[in-house]
Amino acid sequence: MKRIPHSIKSVMATLVVITLFACEGNYQNIRQLSLTDGAPIAEGRNIDLKYTDSGKVVTNLLAPLLHDYSNYEFPYQEFPEGVEVRFWNEKNEKSTVTSDYAIRFEGTNIVDLRKNVVLVTSDSTILKADQLYWDQKNKWVFTDQPYQMKLKDGSYNDGARFDSNEDFTNFLSRKNQGVQIIDQKTTNGN
Repeated sequence: MKRIPHSIKSVMATLVVITLFACEGNYQNIRQLSLTDGAPIAEGRNIDLKYTDSGKVVTNLLAPLLHDYSNYEFPYQEFPEGVEVRFWNEKNEKSTVTSDYAIRFEGTNIVDLRKNVVLVTSDSTILKADQLYWDQKNKWVFTDQPYQMKLKDGSYNDGARFDSNEDFTNFLSRKNQGVQIIDQKTTNGN
């Protein structure tokens, strides 16, 4: 039996180690290649996700379908069949938003709600829009699309775009028209 020189054994061992590390380094690339182009890394059906604060449910997200693209360079979650999100404030008053489509961008915490967006606040204000953005980090909502807003007193506002804080106490509307109901007793001081 012919002996293999020690130097050849060292070279072979080094090549094996380099190959193993190269394979490990490419694991993420291989994992992405194993997915079909444009496929989500995960899919969820009949989503019922509850967010709690101090043991109390503050948000409940319901969706028939979720596609998770957190494997992308700009990660996001898509709700192609729509969402319903229920919110409860400190007084346990509920607001609800629904849309036929939604997407949440993980890096920016911006939620893009599209098609038949309806927001019903705890004080019965109803906002309808084709698209509504929600900046979760800054607690701000806005749109550059037409919208309709109806208040519980019968006042309404039709506009081209707006931005506002989440509770609509700082509402800025552009290019709008509507009817505002004013209580004369309050304005006259009586």
